[in-house]
Amino acid sequence: MSELAPVEDLMQQIADQYESLSKQLKVIAKYIEQHKATLMLKKISDIAAECDVQPSAIVRFAKRFDFSGYSEMQDVFRGAYAGTTGAAMPNYQQRIRSLIATHDRNLDVGDMTREFVHASRDGLDELAYGLDDAQLEAAVSMLQKAENIYVVGVRRAFPVASYIAYALQNTNKRVHLISGLGGMYRQQMRSVRERDVVIAISFAPYGMETQYCGRIGHHQRAKLLVITDSKLSPLAKIADALLTVTEGKAFAFRSLTSTICLCQALFIALAYRLELDIEETDEPGGYDE
Repeated sequence: MSELAPVEDLMQQIADQYESLSKQLKVIAKYIEQHKATLMLKKISDIAAECDVQPSAIVRFAKRFDFSGYSEMQDVFRGAYAGTTGAAMPNYQQRIRSLIATHDRNLDVGDMTREFVHASRDGLDELAYGLDDAQLEAAVSMLQKAENIYVVGVRRAFPVASYIAYALQNTNKRVHLISGLGGMYRQQMRSVRERDVVIAISFAPYGMETQYCGRIGHHQRAKLLVITDSKLSPLAKIADALLTVTEGKAFAFRSLTSTICLCQALFIALAYRLELDIEETDEPGGYDE
């Protein structure tokens, strides 16, 4: 069993009960989803301030999921991440806070660039530690069997969508990038069928256009591969495969490094599987005579 299993079990419980939570508890749930790897460093007062709730609401949230209080819930995250994050994560937090505290001075471009590099590196570390192998296998298998692959992502997710569409066009799959040019999302999705796959890439605050296209694919019985930042994402419940990515953040800007890395890995894994299929077909006796 993975060291992260207790955390993932808790996050699944939170996702299952999310719709029944109060407005305050939903805010806390989203915060915990986004800060899993650093929750062991957070005081209850820090979380309360960042969620704009009272500390008692954090305790109430913990008790909702059968913990005696915040400290016991925090121990779950400490047990999963203490041996993997090392000193890098708290040092990063300290660096960011130091920069915020000294924001009145002129920041050197090199220093700013290094902060983005550090943020991206931390995001990649969290991606590696939090990978769900079963969901990755499901995603690649879906793409391998797909007759057509439709890719959609808007605004910040659009560069990722355009990249994975470009990469997938180097396979023998029929790939369609849903650009919505002229507002024609519905028209571009109208040919989606049961044996197709829709890749929906969406991050908070979750583009309505991507949600719309995902629902069309689901309604047409296509498989839905969702790449998002939270199991609480609106598309998570209808996903046939769900891959979550938490990006590093510096100066209030989130990186795309981890998401691009994940998409590259999906493409390479798919290309590898497809090449194996070709080799098996080319073996002697592979055709009826």
